[in-house]
Amino acid sequence: MDDSYDGKLSELPFPTGDLASKATAHIRSLLSPSLFNHSLRTYLYGRHLGEQDGLLPDRDYDDELLFLGCVLHDAGLSAEGDRDQRFEVDGADVAAEFLTREGVAADRVEVVWDAIALHTTSEIAVRKRPEIALVSAGTRLDVVGNATQLPAGYADRVHAVLPRLHAAPALRDAVVAQTLAKPAKAPLFTLPGELTRQRTGTDWPTWEQMTQSPGWGDYEGYDPSV
Repeated sequence: MDDSYDGKLSELPFPTGDLASKATAHIRSLLSPSLFNHSLRTYLYGRHLGEQDGLLPDRDYDDELLFLGCVLHDAGLSAEGDRDQRFEVDGADVAAEFLTREGVAADRVEVVWDAIALHTTSEIAVRKRPEIALVSAGTRLDVVGNATQLPAGYADRVHAVLPRLHAAPALRDAVVAQTLAKPAKAPLFTLPGELTRQRTGTDWPTWEQMTQSPGWGDYEGYDPSV
Protein backbone atom coordinates (compact mmCIF):
# COMPACT_ATOMS: atom_id res chain seq x y z
CA MET A 1 0.00 0.00 0.00
CA ASP A 2 1.18 3.49 -0.80
CA ASP A 3 2.04 6.43 1.42
CA SER A 4 -1.40 7.98 0.91
CA TYR A 5 -2.93 4.98 2.67
CA ASP A 6 -0.62 5.45 5.64
CA GLY A 7 -1.62 9.11 5.70
CA LYS A 8 -5.27 8.13 5.95
CA LEU A 9 -4.51 5.79 8.86
CA SER A 10 -3.04 8.76 10.72
CA GLU A 11 -6.51 10.32 10.69
CA LEU A 12 -7.65 7.67 13.18
CA PRO A 13 -6.47 7.23 16.81
CA PHE A 14 -3.97 4.42 16.38
CA PRO A 15 -0.87 4.05 18.58
CA THR A 16 2.22 5.52 16.95
CA GLY A 17 4.98 3.70 18.83
CA ASP A 18 7.69 1.71 17.10
CA LEU A 19 6.28 -1.69 18.08
CA ALA A 20 2.77 -0.77 16.95
CA SER A 21 4.13 0.38 13.60
CA LYS A 22 6.14 -2.81 13.15
CA ALA A 23 3.13 -4.96 14.05
CA THR A 24 0.97 -3.08 11.57
CA ALA A 25 3.51 -3.50 8.78
CA HIS A 26 3.97 -7.17 9.64
CA ILE A 27 0.28 -8.07 9.59
CA ARG A 28 -0.25 -6.01 6.43
CA SER A 29 2.33 -8.25 4.74
CA LEU A 30 0.46 -11.38 5.85
CA LEU A 31 -3.25 -10.67 5.40
CA SER A 32 -5.55 -9.73 2.56
CA PRO A 33 -6.70 -6.07 2.55
CA SER A 34 -10.13 -7.15 3.79
CA LEU A 35 -8.76 -8.96 6.85
CA PHE A 36 -6.14 -6.28 7.48
CA ASN A 37 -8.81 -3.58 7.56
CA HIS A 38 -10.95 -5.72 9.86
CA SER A 39 -8.01 -6.13 12.25
CA LEU A 40 -7.49 -2.38 12.54
CA ARG A 41 -11.20 -1.67 12.92
CA THR A 42 -11.27 -4.21 15.75
CA TYR A 43 -8.94 -1.96 17.74
CA LEU A 44 -10.97 1.18 17.11
CA TYR A 45 -14.23 -0.50 18.05
CA GLY A 46 -12.79 -2.36 21.03
CA ARG A 47 -11.29 0.85 22.37
CA HIS A 48 -14.62 2.65 21.93
CA LEU A 49 -16.52 -0.11 23.74
CA GLY A 50 -14.04 0.20 26.58
CA GLU A 51 -14.68 3.93 26.78
CA GLN A 52 -18.42 3.24 26.93
CA ASP A 53 -17.71 1.16 30.03
CA GLY A 54 -15.53 3.88 31.54
CA LEU A 55 -12.21 2.25 30.60
CA LEU A 56 -9.58 4.68 29.36
CA PRO A 57 -6.40 3.67 27.51
CA ASP A 58 -3.22 3.66 29.60
CA ARG A 59 -5.25 4.38 32.71
CA ASP A 60 -7.38 1.24 32.97
CA TYR A 61 -5.54 -0.95 30.50
CA ASP A 62 -2.37 -1.08 28.43
CA ASP A 63 -3.27 0.48 25.08
CA GLU A 64 -0.27 -1.02 23.28
CA LEU A 65 -1.26 -4.52 24.35
CA LEU A 66 -4.84 -3.94 23.21
CA PHE A 67 -3.62 -2.74 19.83
CA LEU A 68 -1.24 -5.67 19.41
CA GLY A 69 -3.97 -8.16 20.28
CA CYS A 70 -6.35 -6.54 17.80
CA VAL A 71 -4.02 -5.98 14.87
CA LEU A 72 -2.53 -9.50 15.12
CA HIS A 73 -5.70 -11.40 16.01
CA ASP A 74 -6.24 -12.95 12.57
CA ALA A 75 -2.62 -13.89 11.92
CA GLY A 76 -3.78 -17.50 11.91
CA LEU A 77 -5.67 -16.86 8.67
CA SER A 78 -2.46 -16.04 6.80
CA ALA A 79 -0.28 -18.49 4.89
CA GLU A 80 2.33 -18.21 7.67
CA GLY A 81 -0.32 -18.92 10.28
CA ASP A 82 -1.92 -21.88 8.52
CA ARG A 83 -0.51 -24.57 10.78
CA ASP A 84 -2.25 -27.49 12.48
CA GLN A 85 -4.47 -25.96 15.17
CA ARG A 86 -7.69 -23.94 15.02
CA PHE A 87 -6.90 -20.56 13.50
CA GLU A 88 -7.23 -18.64 16.77
CA VAL A 89 -4.49 -20.71 18.44
CA ASP A 90 -2.28 -20.71 15.35
CA GLY A 91 -2.66 -16.94 15.20
CA ALA A 92 -1.76 -16.56 18.85
CA ASP A 93 1.40 -18.58 18.24
CA VAL A 94 2.37 -16.49 15.19
CA ALA A 95 1.82 -13.28 17.15
CA ALA A 96 3.84 -14.55 20.10
CA GLU A 97 6.73 -15.50 17.83
CA PHE A 98 6.72 -12.07 16.22
CA LEU A 99 6.59 -10.22 19.53
CA THR A 100 9.30 -12.40 21.04
CA ARG A 101 11.56 -11.63 18.08
CA GLU A 102 10.91 -7.95 18.76
CA GLY A 103 12.11 -8.35 22.34
CA VAL A 104 8.73 -8.02 24.06
CA ALA A 105 8.71 -9.33 27.63
CA ALA A 106 7.20 -12.78 28.13
CA ASP A 107 4.43 -11.57 30.45
CA ARG A 108 3.27 -9.06 27.83
CA VAL A 109 3.43 -11.66 25.08
CA GLU A 110 1.23 -13.91 27.21
CA VAL A 111 -1.51 -11.27 27.38
CA VAL A 112 -1.54 -10.92 23.60
CA TRP A 113 -1.51 -14.70 23.17
CA ASP A 114 -4.54 -15.06 25.44
CA ALA A 115 -6.39 -12.21 23.71
CA ILE A 116 -5.96 -13.80 20.28
CA ALA A 117 -6.60 -17.39 21.34
CA LEU A 118 -9.82 -16.35 23.10
CA HIS A 119 -11.15 -13.73 20.69
CA THR A 120 -13.94 -15.92 19.27
CA THR A 121 -14.93 -17.17 22.74
CA SER A 122 -16.43 -13.97 24.05
CA GLU A 123 -18.08 -15.55 27.09
CA ILE A 124 -14.63 -16.37 28.45
CA ALA A 125 -12.75 -13.36 27.12
CA VAL A 126 -15.15 -10.91 28.76
CA ARG A 127 -14.17 -12.30 32.19
CA LYS A 128 -10.48 -11.61 31.57
CA ARG A 129 -8.43 -8.41 31.85
CA PRO A 130 -9.53 -5.49 29.61
CA GLU A 131 -6.85 -6.00 26.96
CA ILE A 132 -8.26 -9.48 26.35
CA ALA A 133 -11.94 -8.64 26.73
CA LEU A 134 -11.81 -5.67 24.38
CA VAL A 135 -10.11 -7.60 21.56
CA SER A 136 -13.04 -10.01 21.59
CA ALA A 137 -15.61 -7.21 21.94
CA GLY A 138 -14.11 -5.21 19.08
CA THR A 139 -14.03 -8.26 16.86
CA ARG A 140 -17.66 -9.05 17.56
CA LEU A 141 -18.81 -5.50 16.92
CA ASP A 142 -17.05 -5.38 13.56
CA VAL A 143 -18.41 -8.75 12.44
CA VAL A 144 -21.84 -9.26 14.02
CA GLY A 145 -22.52 -5.79 15.46
CA ASN A 146 -23.79 -2.68 13.71
CA ALA A 147 -23.19 1.04 13.43
CA THR A 148 -25.88 1.90 16.00
CA GLN A 149 -23.49 0.67 18.70
CA LEU A 150 -21.14 3.53 17.78
CA PRO A 151 -21.50 7.33 17.92
CA ALA A 152 -23.36 8.81 14.96
CA GLY A 153 -21.06 9.04 11.96
CA TYR A 154 -18.15 7.18 13.58
CA ALA A 155 -18.52 4.02 11.48
CA ASP A 156 -18.67 6.14 8.32
CA ARG A 157 -15.47 7.88 9.34
CA VAL A 158 -13.73 4.57 9.99
CA HIS A 159 -15.00 2.95 6.79
CA ALA A 160 -13.79 5.89 4.72
CA VAL A 161 -10.24 4.91 5.73
CA LEU A 162 -10.74 1.16 6.30
CA PRO A 163 -13.47 0.01 3.90
CA ARG A 164 -15.18 -3.23 4.80
CA LEU A 165 -14.30 -5.07 1.57
CA HIS A 166 -16.88 -7.80 2.31
CA ALA A 167 -15.35 -8.54 5.70
CA ALA A 168 -17.83 -11.15 6.95
CA PRO A 169 -17.77 -13.49 3.93
CA ALA A 170 -14.03 -12.93 3.52
CA LEU A 171 -13.46 -14.09 7.09
CA ARG A 172 -15.74 -17.09 6.64
CA ASP A 173 -14.09 -18.16 3.41
CA ALA A 174 -10.59 -17.81 4.86
CA VAL A 175 -11.48 -20.01 7.84
CA VAL A 176 -13.29 -22.62 5.75
CA ALA A 177 -10.55 -22.81 3.11
CA GLN A 178 -8.06 -23.74 5.81
CA THR A 179 -10.29 -26.29 7.48
CA LEU A 180 -11.31 -28.02 4.27
CA ALA A 181 -7.62 -28.58 3.58
CA LYS A 182 -6.86 -29.54 7.20
CA PRO A 183 -9.99 -30.89 8.96
CA ALA A 184 -8.19 -31.07 12.31
CA LYS A 185 -8.27 -27.25 12.34
CA ALA A 186 -12.06 -27.41 12.80
CA PRO A 187 -12.75 -29.17 16.11
CA LEU A 188 -16.37 -29.97 16.92
CA PHE A 189 -18.45 -27.09 18.30
CA THR A 190 -15.80 -24.41 17.65
CA LEU A 191 -16.30 -21.44 15.34
CA PRO A 192 -14.09 -22.98 12.63
CA GLY A 193 -15.97 -26.25 13.04
CA GLU A 194 -19.38 -24.60 12.82
CA LEU A 195 -18.48 -22.54 9.74
CA THR A 196 -17.20 -25.68 8.05
CA ARG A 197 -20.32 -27.63 9.03
CA GLN A 198 -22.51 -24.91 7.53
CA ARG A 199 -20.45 -24.92 4.34
CA THR A 200 -20.37 -28.70 3.91
CA GLY A 201 -23.74 -29.66 5.43
CA THR A 202 -22.10 -32.29 7.61
CA ASP A 203 -24.10 -33.22 10.73
CA TRP A 204 -22.48 -33.03 14.15
CA PRO A 205 -22.48 -36.33 16.05
CA THR A 206 -24.85 -36.38 19.00
CA TRP A 207 -23.61 -36.43 22.58
CA GLU A 208 -24.74 -40.05 22.88
CA GLN A 209 -22.85 -41.03 19.73
CA MET A 210 -19.71 -39.33 20.98
CA THR A 211 -19.81 -40.95 24.40
CA GLN A 212 -20.50 -44.57 23.46
CA SER A 213 -16.97 -45.49 24.47
CA PRO A 214 -16.14 -49.21 24.27
CA GLY A 215 -15.65 -50.60 27.75
CA TRP A 216 -17.27 -47.74 29.65
CA GLY A 217 -20.87 -48.88 29.25
CA ASP A 218 -22.26 -45.58 30.55
CA TYR A 219 -25.67 -46.07 28.95
CA GLU A 220 -26.24 -49.65 30.05
CA GLY A 221 -29.16 -49.65 32.48
CA TYR A 222 -29.21 -45.84 32.65
CA ASP A 223 -32.51 -44.46 33.92
CA PRO A 224 -32.77 -40.68 33.37
CA SER A 225 -35.61 -40.45 35.91
CA VAL A 226 -33.38 -41.51 38.81
